[in-house]
Amino acid sequence: MSGASVADTALTDPDLRRSIAATLLPGFVGTTLPGWLATRLRAGLGGVCLFGQNISSAAQLRELTDAIYAANPEAIVAIDEEGGDVTRLYYESGSPYPGNAILGRLGDAAYTEDVARRVGEELRRAGVNLDFAPDIDINSNPDNPVIGVRSFGSSPEVVAEHGAAWTRGLQAAGVAVAAKHFPGHGDTAADSHLELPVVDVSAEQLRSRELLPFRAVVAAGARAVMTSHILLPQLDATLPATLSPAIIEGMLRGELGFDGVVVSDALDMHGASGTRGIPEAAVLALAAGCDLLCIGTENTDAQLAAIEDAIAAAVAAGRITPARLAAAAARVRSLAESVAPTAESAKNAHDTPVKRSLFADSMEGGLRGEDVAAAERAFDVSAEAREWLAANDGRYSVVRIDTVANIAVGTAPWGPFAEVEADPGTPWAREFAANPEVLFTEGDHPDLVLAAQSPVLVVGKDNHRHAFARAAIDRLRAERERVLVVDMGWPSDDRSYADIATFGASRLVGRALLRLLGHDS
Repeated sequence: MSGASVADTALTDPDLRRSIAATLLPGFVGTTLPGWLATRLRAGLGGVCLFGQNISSAAQLRELTDAIYAANPEAIVAIDEEGGDVTRLYYESGSPYPGNAILGRLGDAAYTEDVARRVGEELRRAGVNLDFAPDIDINSNPDNPVIGVRSFGSSPEVVAEHGAAWTRGLQAAGVAVAAKHFPGHGDTAADSHLELPVVDVSAEQLRSRELLPFRAVVAAGARAVMTSHILLPQLDATLPATLSPAIIEGMLRGELGFDGVVVSDALDMHGASGTRGIPEAAVLALAAGCDLLCIGTENTDAQLAAIEDAIAAAVAAGRITPARLAAAAARVRSLAESVAPTAESAKNAHDTPVKRSLFADSMEGGLRGEDVAAAERAFDVSAEAREWLAANDGRYSVVRIDTVANIAVGTAPWGPFAEVEADPGTPWAREFAANPEVLFTEGDHPDLVLAAQSPVLVVGKDNHRHAFARAAIDRLRAERERVLVVDMGWPSDDRSYADIATFGASRLVGRALLRLLGHDS
């Protein structure tokens, strides 16, 4: 048979095409299942990935996931729900959970497991069966622009303990974990959504630090692991981790003994496809050992066709062996079968009490008081901040410093502003909102911040990482009395721009900050 005939056969063979389809996990636009995606699901597409833009309400979400399962009863329905700043279920209101950095600071693994179980129960009711969480990157670089408070901490041991607890809790609820981002995205100063970060460390350094949490979650039974689009030149000088056989097959499979599903981070990110395109990134990811390919957020039928054709051509050319493709498809199908929705879970999803508990804006009583109190205990409050709080009567000017959020976090409401927006009728929301507010963003004239009159409360995220935020805070401190600076991100080690560090900016953490400010007594 000629080479052309082999290629033609690979492009049209139905079993091969079905195996290729099983490895793909696209996103889509809208809150209802598009017809082209339903057709692909019926033809064996591995599943779909949901984002905030796909969700408008609890009822709508369950209708959407029901439609997905009607097209493919063994589909993977995946989501990024980290239980903190990165949220999809609560993208319109802000998360009612504390987030990883706070959980790590609290140091209570049982509480971490409980939070994860509750997240898992909500996901299960919503029809989601794979969660791209926990984030078990060690945030060893306080200037990290993409991990930060998504991490349980800067200590490998803390991250390992809480990553394993989160894994146990989520999977106890019947939702599979995809721990991320292998082999560790914590020591980066670049965002792989926008560029290719380089982590120039040896394999031994990885083994002594970054790999400890991954060993812990594998031991805890993690069903999936997500790769990172970072270049580790001492392990592979040319290919990022997602596309590197040395890192996936050699380290994750070989050294850690992981035999579950390897999921790629989104291939539309620059770190994976910026110089080669998504179809070629998909080919390289499969060849390297990835089983399930997260494609992106707004994929189309034509785009998936191009990816499938590229993979089929790679099989015909011998770049991907049939055995490698078959193994990937089998792992995905096995995972999907094990977490497929049951008749009981579908029934529960349509019970009114379950729906009422699914989203923060419809929960009875809103946020849980014990979670609010726990988040506040994790705050780092300086002596100067204690003096400011003791002298304040609840009246001050608010300077809100808005920075561009990384793509993983997106534009979900954050901090006390999320709480005020979600529950404006409460006394604490009314008290806080009654104070004059100045919104300050990059590009605004520095004089704008001086519209705030003393005393001043400054609220931002990762203040130390942004020159315009540092300049604004310096200006206020020089020209106004009694300035209190709150950092709701990951602060610098010296806390120079964080009189109060909250280590998270979810809606829950915003309520905890209002309570500390005296508005929730």
